[in-house]
Amino acid sequence: MTASFVVNGRFLTQNLSGVQRYARNIVSALDHIEAARGATLFHPTGSRHPGCERLDAVELGILSGYGWEQVELPIAARGRRLLNLCNMAPVIKSEQIVCIHDTNVLSSPGSYTRGFRAVYRSLQPLFARQAVRVATVSHASARQIARYLPISLSQIVVLPNGHEHALLWNPDQARLAAELPVHAGDSPFVLAIGSGAKHKNMSLLVEIAPRLEASGINIIIAGGKEIGEQNGAPLPANVHQCGRVSDDDLAYLLDHALCLAFPSLTEGFGLPIVEAMARGCPVISSDCASMPEVCGAAALMASPLDPAQWVRHIEMLAMSAQLQADLAGRGREQCRNFSWQDSAEGYLDLLESPAVTRRHVSPSAPAPHIAAVFATLGRPEVVSKTVRHFLSNQRLRPSSVIVSCATPEDAGDLVHLEGVKIVLGPVGLANQRNAALNQLDATTDIVAFFDDDFIAHPDWLSEAAQVFQDESSVAGITGHVIADGIKGPGIAFDEAAHIVEAATEAEAGARRWLEPFSPYGCNMAFRMKAIGPLRFDDRLVLYGWLEDRDFGAALAKTGGRLIRWSGCQGVHMGVKSGRTSGERLGYSQVANPLYMLKKGTMKPHLVANQIFRNMASNVGRLFTPEPYVDRKGRLKGNLRAIIEGVTGELAPERAAVLGQKRTVVASDGKPAGAGRA
Repeated sequence: MTASFVVNGRFLTQNLSGVQRYARNIVSALDHIEAARGATLFHPTGSRHPGCERLDAVELGILSGYGWEQVELPIAARGRRLLNLCNMAPVIKSEQIVCIHDTNVLSSPGSYTRGFRAVYRSLQPLFARQAVRVATVSHASARQIARYLPISLSQIVVLPNGHEHALLWNPDQARLAAELPVHAGDSPFVLAIGSGAKHKNMSLLVEIAPRLEASGINIIIAGGKEIGEQNGAPLPANVHQCGRVSDDDLAYLLDHALCLAFPSLTEGFGLPIVEAMARGCPVISSDCASMPEVCGAAALMASPLDPAQWVRHIEMLAMSAQLQADLAGRGREQCRNFSWQDSAEGYLDLLESPAVTRRHVSPSAPAPHIAAVFATLGRPEVVSKTVRHFLSNQRLRPSSVIVSCATPEDAGDLVHLEGVKIVLGPVGLANQRNAALNQLDATTDIVAFFDDDFIAHPDWLSEAAQVFQDESSVAGITGHVIADGIKGPGIAFDEAAHIVEAATEAEAGARRWLEPFSPYGCNMAFRMKAIGPLRFDDRLVLYGWLEDRDFGAALAKTGGRLIRWSGCQGVHMGVKSGRTSGERLGYSQVANPLYMLKKGTMKPHLVANQIFRNMASNVGRLFTPEPYVDRKGRLKGNLRAIIEGVTGELAPERAAVLGQKRTVVASDGKPAGAGRA
């Protein structure tokens, strides 16, 4: 019996990178399996011959590139199932298996040309939707694909890279340049394999090079697209680039390196990691995306955003021969979890029966340190119920829970609850969140902010942690609000808890990823390394009026991505007690957008929309107001802010003292007593 499937051989015309190496090794492994005998590998005319024994290699067509793949290949493969191993596939064919290695072109667009992005963004969703099955190379990549493309996680099969090919390389055949400092008697060197693409993060190694030079350590960078000058400055003297190298050259470098440094911001798999491990080279890797599951416990892990951590790891490794030997041994064991033979057999299973559920087992990454913060004022019963529900239901327990308030009485009986820290400070949501930020432990990785009347789904923290783990460039996450009582009379606690308990993926919006998305303060989380010294603007004194958007815009200016992910979901009860008076809120509805326009955290058209929409609503409901909304007071505040804007007296913090007999403005422009609403 002979196999009847077809393999897309376009990869034989392309330069060898990780994706093409994957295709070559899967095809080679298939060629050694008797069950694959008789299958056909179609490749464009003029491409290199694969030299198969069991597979029939057929050269065809007059086109090349995308034209060959989209037109000639599907015609030649009609009537048979097609296997595509390199991210792309014919759009017009449905009977096919497609391996999508990652969606970096969507998550890290800056690493790719405009034309490349356009092709992938237009074609990948089409063939991903209609393929009989999608495969990928890691669980992290599978989650990423499910976020960006119209396919559910359950439809994706994980068939990873292998390691065996690296054992066949011969370092004795290496032909490296004589001036490269990698020979006997030279200083030790750290090897990096990558390119100048932004997501490869080679700039981190350039940044730490002077500190490594002080320790007598060189950096060797191998790969395509060399690293140019950094910020107009030449590369440090101890950074050496050797461009593309042969497999035998790579074997020599791995065999003699102090370690492989792999600082990528994102990777579908990270093939150099298992190649290094196979050859006994210690590995220091980024702790995000696919890298933790590929490395397991066999590497030193560091944040790609923390250069100092990389220096510490490299220097520690240089000073300990025992650590080097330990990592080399663990690496040789770890790489055996990744086999071309196993993945090739997985593809055969898929080609025969696409419904197969075979998945590669992934080691779990260490849980991050998460702090959950609840700011509250004058609602002790509400915050007590919310926090207790949170602690008893979250599947991923936070490392710390902080209740930030003005007096101990605001926290109710939580002052006696073990595991809850009460932080006291000035009144005001910005002030109270800042007080909590200033109390966080230095080991905190993620801080999540919740309103005191938000009921979080049990998976809220675990979903957020997974996104931050997979997507190192994401700085902030806002969850999906299933129901929001702020837009009506409010939702009772028991009803809110029931809505959360009954929530399904469909009710949560079919797990949608929306980017960019301005944070919504009732449920949002941030990466602490992205926040750094940034704090909420304490001039935005009221509760829940654009301070979240202002903070998010300031964070986005540093390059962090802000997204909404419906995997994090919950109900905002919108409790009315303790709310700000109508006049104060109305003042902020105008003053805050104008202030944010001036400081550059809100664009003019958004400012105009905010002010117009709120004033129109206040005027329209003036004579038929909702029983829980002071429309008259809000409109009065709107008009006052407009007048002060015209006269130049507008100050957002003035909302804190509206209604008092006298407003005294200090020399710094803030009203006396501005922190007390």
